[in-house]
Amino acid sequence: MAEKMIITYAGLKEMEDELHNLKVYTRKEIAQKIKEAREQGDLSENAEYDAAMDEQRDIEARIKELEKMLKNVDVVDEDEIDLQTVNVGCSVKVLDMEFDEEVEYKLVGSKESDILKNKISNEAPIGKALIGAKVGDVVDVEAPDGVYQYKVLDIQRLS
Repeated sequence: MAEKMIITYAGLKEMEDELHNLKVYTRKEIAQKIKEAREQGDLSENAEYDAAMDEQRDIEARIKELEKMLKNVDVVDEDEIDLQTVNVGCSVKVLDMEFDEEVEYKLVGSKESDILKNKISNEAPIGKALIGAKVGDVVDVEAPDGVYQYKVLDIQRLS
């Protein structure tokens, strides 16, 4: 049996929306591309047909992947999160001890992570180090280029 994937409600909604769009809209678009390519005649030398078929194969693979993931999700109820400790579904403000700089991270499941939006995975080194920490705790994060320390300043629910 596949391991449960931790995800927030926002992440669940994103996955469900993507699946819906792929099934309802993207499939129709690709079917139209295939139809138009077939109307051009000889399929053995039809680059548009080959491209459309490749796109269809990719979309169907993504649909299967999303369906499989959605069957194995464990949704975090942000309303039930204990804000005494850092956990998935929290927004945590930390002090980067090396640079004396405050940073705010949103702790999410691995499929939702996006470092450009400061969404870090519970499986990433900093996420793993922060899980279970309390306000005032200093955590060590092992990285390829050394160990970094972060002090937990505040824990909030994801907004």
